Amino acid sequence: MYIYKSSEIRKIDQLAEKKGMPGFTLMELAGAGLGRKIASFYPITEHSFLILAGKGNNGGDGIVLARYLKRAGAACELCFPLGVPEKGAARQHLAYYESLGYSYQTGMPDTSATVIIDALLGAGTRLPLSESIKECVKWIHTQKAHVVAVDLPTGTASDSGEVDESALQANKTLVLHGYKPSRFLYPAAAHYGEAQLIDIGLLHTSSWHVYEPSIDSRSFHHPGNNTHKGTFGHGLLIAGTSEMPGSAALAALGAVSCGAGKLTVQTEREAVPVIASHVPEAIYHFDQEISRNHPYEVIAAGCGRAADSKMEEIVQQLLQQNRPVILDAGALATRSYQKAKCPVVLTPHPGEFARITGKSTAFIQQNRLQEASAYAVEQGVTVVLKGEYTVIAFADGSGLINQTGNEGLSKGGSGDTLTGVLLALMMRNPDLKTAVADAVWLHGKCADKWNEAYPAQAMRPLHIHTMISDVLNSI
Repeated sequence: MYIYKSSEIRKIDQLAEKKGMPGFTLMELAGAGLGRKIASFYPITEHSFLILAGKGNNGGDGIVLARYLKRAGAACELCFPLGVPEKGAARQHLAYYESLGYSYQTGMPDTSATVIIDALLGAGTRLPLSESIKECVKWIHTQKAHVVAVDLPTGTASDSGEVDESALQANKTLVLHGYKPSRFLYPAAAHYGEAQLIDIGLLHTSSWHVYEPSIDSRSFHHPGNNTHKGTFGHGLLIAGTSEMPGSAALAALGAVSCGAGKLTVQTEREAVPVIASHVPEAIYHFDQEISRNHPYEVIAAGCGRAADSKMEEIVQQLLQQNRPVILDAGALATRSYQKAKCPVVLTPHPGEFARITGKSTAFIQQNRLQEASAYAVEQGVTVVLKGEYTVIAFADGSGLINQTGNEGLSKGGSGDTLTGVLLALMMRNPDLKTAVADAVWLHGKCADKWNEAYPAQAMRPLHIHTMISDVLNSI
């Protein structure tokens, strides 16, 4: 389940043609795949189909689809509201379509159907939409039909969450070769409906994909025997104050519930009774200094702490030691990580990421993949940009999208639990990329597990750790 920007799709098409697969063949494969998928959703004996095709490659895919549906005996009309294709593979396929005796309409359609297929615009869409396309989309929205978009709904951008005010609202979107970034960026993501991928036989080259964990991951299974508490690491959690002891408690619960061998919490003395009542396993200390020769495998800092000079001093100490560091909440600030001597994982929500990058939250939300990746590459860190479809961006330019989770996580304290889960899995799994991705996936999956039995809105951050054992058991 790979993700491609529009420029990458163009390069893939050009490379395929250079290697011997012409655009005509790619269009044939796309249309055939669309035909199989649509027939699996909508039995052709029970539905009628109207395909609205554009003048480019997306319209060409629609032409091939029309041919396959007609050959299968479906009641199918092909219409070109913007005019017929005049060149390229789409024109060739239209000529072949006509040679078989099939007809088509031009201009706005004069008939409807139970299924309307949007093949007007593809990944190269530029917004805003023209008035003629807006009229076409407006007409679609007046019809009592299921709407299926090809590749992406007309009026949504490919690489960002931007949408035209008249963007199509699809029931389903059949995505060719790989997801476009807008599938995971709002408000565009809301226009896709149910998204399904269609393989068209091209080699996958993207360094971004949708994450699914391996059941053999070291995050969830230890391959050896004769284990003891030292096997699974000694972690340090710098979190909580007398005013916010719960943040440290939630993070500590996440860590011990995911298998941290030993956990030391550096906090204020007044916070200990609250934390200890939830996590009797923890050790405590109150010294703010971090020795270069400390015993910790991984350190997490910031939960329930203010972003003040004290916290900054602690972070600067952490960046000069060599063990992985997780920075959340009060430990997030505008600073450079380029001289850090340790692996750094940042876990901002969109507002925090906007603050540390100096960009607006709205801009960050529409460009989550690009902005998280650019920052990770520039600073040499891992960025976990939280929210629906959490983005995990790595310093080498690769990245992941996480699909687990629901509105139950939209409460203060959920991120603290994630920090604890990250701390534990980064101690268990020596592969940092996999450990981070597994932690984000597991955190979201706990919310999904809760929602199997209870309303998502009723979940508290304190419930997340209670679901961990069930999710791990299912793995």
